[in-house]
Amino acid sequence: MKDDLAIARQAKLIPIAELGRKLGIHEEELIPYGRTKAKVDLSILDRLPEKRDSKYIVITAVTPTPLGEGKTVNTIGTGLGLNRIGKKTITCIRQPSMGPVFGIKGGAAGGGWSQVVPMEDFNLHLTGDMHAVGAAHNLLAAWVDASLMHGNPYRLDPARIELRRVVDVSDRALRDITVGNGEKAPGFPRRTGFDITPASEVMACLALSNDLPDLRRRLGKIIVGPDLDGNPVTAEQMGAAGAMAVVMRDAVMPTLMQTIEGTGCFVHAGPFANIAVGNSSIIADRIALRLADYVVTESGFGADMGCEKFFDIKCRVSGLRPHAAGVVATLRALKMHGSDAEVKLGKDLPPSLVEENQAALERGFENLRKHIENVKSFGVQVVVIVNCFPGDSEREVQWVREQAVKAGAFRAEVSLAFAKGGAGMEDVARALVAACDAAGDFRFCYPDSMSIREKIETLATKLYGADGVDYEPAAVEAIDRFTRWGFGHLPICMAKTQLSISHDPALRARPSGYRFPVRDVRLSAGAGFLYPLAGTMMTMPGLPKKPGLLGMDLDENGLAAGLF
Repeated sequence: MKDDLAIARQAKLIPIAELGRKLGIHEEELIPYGRTKAKVDLSILDRLPEKRDSKYIVITAVTPTPLGEGKTVNTIGTGLGLNRIGKKTITCIRQPSMGPVFGIKGGAAGGGWSQVVPMEDFNLHLTGDMHAVGAAHNLLAAWVDASLMHGNPYRLDPARIELRRVVDVSDRALRDITVGNGEKAPGFPRRTGFDITPASEVMACLALSNDLPDLRRRLGKIIVGPDLDGNPVTAEQMGAAGAMAVVMRDAVMPTLMQTIEGTGCFVHAGPFANIAVGNSSIIADRIALRLADYVVTESGFGADMGCEKFFDIKCRVSGLRPHAAGVVATLRALKMHGSDAEVKLGKDLPPSLVEENQAALERGFENLRKHIENVKSFGVQVVVIVNCFPGDSEREVQWVREQAVKAGAFRAEVSLAFAKGGAGMEDVARALVAACDAAGDFRFCYPDSMSIREKIETLATKLYGADGVDYEPAAVEAIDRFTRWGFGHLPICMAKTQLSISHDPALRARPSGYRFPVRDVRLSAGAGFLYPLAGTMMTMPGLPKKPGLLGMDLDENGLAAGLF
């Protein structure tokens, strides 16, 4: 089979204006970026009324292996399948960070015959939103340090400035740095560091805004740190929020692209799910829900990560309510969770993960069982999507399907999206249509009125299976401070490993009998959430020994080669 880039390049692309007309978008509402992608002006929300009967589907997954389980392939594939059975559907996904693109994970356009195209445009820069986020964030950071040098008029406490800088590269050397050493003018040295751009609070503000004025308000609420009296100082107080909004003026508009089968896809915002909110934008979903009968969106990593944040943060902010969830599972992931086999990038999978291994499959199925239980606890119907690879045992696939239904799934169907595109997703599509029609009574995991500690402990014990939570002194101090500042009502955006339901990547399947450690808690006042740091979770990844960038180049025609 051809590689993803070769398959993507043989797709016959529809001119973006024609795709817009097909979806119901007027040409004057499109701002083209070339022939195959365009920004969508937010005036469309004033023109289009809400469609009360549109269905809202979120795709999530089991706890993944380091290779990923094809969640984006199946998110796009679900849209393809729904369109194929006659349901007008738009898919909404995040813009990828160039950290993973050049690192170990690769791009996020899907794969095989279930992709967003052009995939090199999608994975590299797109329409510049990621750079706008970084520029707006670092503009504020630069003004913070400049204001310190110019007499500190906002009375910032230099030792407690919480705003770090961001860059869209996995660069571990920038995790802890010193700035302000100065050259010609006296500097104001202090320790700080960089996060990766998808972890920026500006990115979270973009993902959770309802329109441009809302984004402007959220940017103004970003807290850079306390003043010398211990009171929070915001971007609004420092006078920087307006300039940040100017930088973000175009980024607030979602980008319209197309799938390999010519169906519509909105690409907007790109927060990671292990250290941020992990979902594409509310704005894109709102536009899609007014244009289509079904909207399929994706949440990052496993259901304990992006999907919980979709329910408890994104839906809480947007007021939108999901009708069904698809949980992607693979035999290899379940077997890994049921064994001590190691999955390493660049290495062949261990035989125990690709050959029949019923014992490991049964032990690892507990991971899927827990995710089904967690998603159903929000009152949402679950369709398990068994993403099949060549050579998968039909007997084992059928066993997983049967056990998933016994564990509470509404249905469990096989996905062949990678190999067959929409034709391999019709059964999944029909199952999700039926699940939407049987939608339950959606509810959050916790109410706003709970204390910060109670919310953290509810997530840890109810969704992660911990016996309780242990707080380090920094976390205790932060919780007390944020409560004192009046932010105790905010939801929780947990920063933890994506490789386990727990905080520890070594705890596989369905962890139990452990304590959940919280080493610190940070505040994203503009985005509107608190994010505890669990275990050793970092907000700046690093490049591996052999990153993907080593295999990339331009071919003899000047086209990108080596993307995956």
